[in-house]
Amino acid sequence: MSTLPKLSDRHVDARNYPPGVSFMDGQYLPIHEAKLSVLDYGFLHSDATYDVVHVWKGAFFRLDDHLDRFFRGMGELHMSIPYDRAQVAEILHNCVALSGLENAYVEFICTRGTSPDFSRDPRDAENRFIAFAIPFGSVANKQQLEKGLHLAVTDILRIPALSVDPTVKNYHWLDMIKALYVAYDLGADTAILVDGSGDISEGPGFNVFVIKDGAVSTPGASVLLGVTRQTVFEICKEMRLECQVRAISRSDLLNADEVFITSTAGGVMPVSKVDGRSIGSGAIGTQSKRIMDRYWQLHDAPRHRTPVSYA
Repeated sequence: MSTLPKLSDRHVDARNYPPGVSFMDGQYLPIHEAKLSVLDYGFLHSDATYDVVHVWKGAFFRLDDHLDRFFRGMGELHMSIPYDRAQVAEILHNCVALSGLENAYVEFICTRGTSPDFSRDPRDAENRFIAFAIPFGSVANKQQLEKGLHLAVTDILRIPALSVDPTVKNYHWLDMIKALYVAYDLGADTAILVDGSGDISEGPGFNVFVIKDGAVSTPGASVLLGVTRQTVFEICKEMRLECQVRAISRSDLLNADEVFITSTAGGVMPVSKVDGRSIGSGAIGTQSKRIMDRYWQLHDAPRHRTPVSYA
């Protein structure tokens, strides 16, 4: 790890920003100084890929898996950056170390960037790399984690995989935002979208799991292959719980014994209601609680930890 550069002492923007540190254009900046050009196609066309990894108790969790997905995403979108895998890892470490945060939400992005003459040919654009670290934030708040989330299944179709590959993280979120407003109008905490067959897909930033008769299931169509989702597969194998990828209907969801969702921003999060109806007893399910507890225990496992040097 190279010596950490010092943050520049600049005028602080009067608007409210979370504390944190960003990396842009080869320099580290306070988060409020991270600015994107209005001509960047990442902004104009949502032409970008990204990934999010979290730091917990001073260590990255499954950093290699997130780097794998990020570099694969750039390859799929014909993007490249002037940093290799080790250099990106170092930049992420530096953002966290400079921020001083022990629990952090760390995002790294490649945008299509801009071209000198505003060419509409994406091959003319110079791709841009950005990273930042801010305090860890969860999809679910403390009360929701204790009592369970209320989900609403919407009729909003997740963007089909033939249009936008859901396994490449992207900012095409307007379908998810539309679904969120539907859920809010129904008094729910968050939303679930459906796939082209009308089955359960995913929600804004999370995968969905159901437990029925001791078996764990999750959708496989029109979903991001989440790192937390993969961790649940491994936990279920360890606990000798059947875990499968299959189509899940609305009825399957409503009649499940337990439901939970997963995300890097929040981990394993229990669900107590779907469409206003209690799931199981309406309390956090026994197996969900076991999986949730084991997920956080794994943050102490050396094979998944990449400690941050704050020196």
